[in-house]
Amino acid sequence: MGKMILLNVRAFAAGADLTGASTKVEISAEVEDKDATTYGSGGWKELLGGLSSAEISAEGYWEAGDPSMVDDASWSQLGGIGPWTVGPVGAAVGDLAYFTQALRADYSLGDQVGEIAPWKGTAKSSWPLVRGSVAHPPGTARTVTGVGTAMQLGAVTTGRRLYAALHVLSVAGTAAPTITARVESDDANGFASPTTRGTFAAATAPGGQTLRTDGTAIADTWYRLAWTVTGTTPSFMFAAALGIR
Repeated sequence: MGKMILLNVRAFAAGADLTGASTKVEISAEVEDKDATTYGSGGWKELLGGLSSAEISAEGYWEAGDPSMVDDASWSQLGGIGPWTVGPVGAAVGDLAYFTQALRADYSLGDQVGEIAPWKGTAKSSWPLVRGSVAHPPGTARTVTGVGTAMQLGAVTTGRRLYAALHVLSVAGTAAPTITARVESDDANGFASPTTRGTFAAATAPGGQTLRTDGTAIADTWYRLAWTVTGTTPSFMFAAALGIR
């Protein structure tokens, strides 16, 4: 991926798609530098990495009146922790995605007379910031049980983890429509013998979830999202991202 103009940045916070309400999204990550300089450091400062943190800040045009709109979503999430996913080029399967589990730390709105009502918000990480890939596109409705596109992410070495974020954006249907998503892996893209690496809680309403493995090595290199749908005339819109860190 070469130089690019930001024209189609996608932003998801818990169960809300903030793309159509956002005009700016920024991601930052840092590691505290701890001074460990001694007389044996040869006259140069010697630094060690301390605690890490990440932050996602966004702003745009205010809207309200529906759980999917930025004001409703921000008020319901303020002070809460949930998944945030940002894609700099869209949200097709395989597109680059940055995601984390974060605290909705602040939210502001309003401006002077005559201006389009704005909003600003910040989320601060409670998990590592993961550089991964979109595993399910937000614009594809799922009405039956199925599996997503296989992606070759590579093996998970000891001490690293597979991370996943799920954003259930809309739920429709009768008789308690429910979707239960899971992450599967295999040693080949045909998934002849898939292994479940993590299962999200059953979802009956818009919202977000995250999961990660326990740090045990995984030799498989192919991964995909799979889901089980129940209910009468169910339909779910959701986005998901996977990554290894």
